[in-house]
Amino acid sequence: MSRRAHVPRVFVDGPLAAGETVEPAEAKRHHLATVLRLKAGAPVTLFNGDGFEYAARIDHADRKRITLAVEARHSPQRESPLSITLYQAIARGDRMDFALAKAVELGVTAIRPVFTERGKVKLEGERLAKKQAHWQAVVESAAEQSGRLVRPALEAAKPLSQALAEDDDVHRLRLMLAPTATAGLHATPKHAHIALLIGPESGLSDNEIDTANAAGWQAVSLGPRVLRTETAGMAALAALQALWGDLGD
Repeated sequence: MSRRAHVPRVFVDGPLAAGETVEPAEAKRHHLATVLRLKAGAPVTLFNGDGFEYAARIDHADRKRITLAVEARHSPQRESPLSITLYQAIARGDRMDFALAKAVELGVTAIRPVFTERGKVKLEGERLAKKQAHWQAVVESAAEQSGRLVRPALEAAKPLSQALAEDDDVHRLRLMLAPTATAGLHATPKHAHIALLIGPESGLSDNEIDTANAAGWQAVSLGPRVLRTETAGMAALAALQALWGDLGD
């Protein structure tokens, strides 16, 4: 196992530079000092989304505070050449967490959680705000654990109809998974800028499919078997990375 696998990776929401000392959020302090029980001098790896990685060491750690001394900046190449925005139908509990984490591991650029007509999850107000914060933590943790150099953008959850109406990127290839589609991903011309729509367990409604079609979304199939919503996104992203990205490089 590589040395990098043994060194904790921490996302820092702020600027990083060699020679500086940073103080991460309380949740990071708790994980490093209380859960992992790391002491002063222990190595950590930092990243903040600027495309670099920063070697650092714990300068001070106790029950109230931790500081990290940044030592050097590195430029590993781990980000996919594909820019993929995932429109993920909101699923219940752990299924949504799984879908988000695997999307991050598979190199997604941005995630847009969407409420669909057949979706069974109803969230609003304070419950939605708490869930959004929880999803953000899932995305951040997955970015740390998978060696990402960026934290994929997690947008505010909204109805699918609104999300489709707001997507004005005319240069993006828009793909939606549909069991009735006759074309597979292999038949789609290569593209580096992609939007991928994954429906809920019971599938997108006819109205949603028609609306997406009218907005330029292409229906594609992943084969004859019906996949769960959390499996479908993972399978589609893996296929896209294998076809046009860096999976297997």
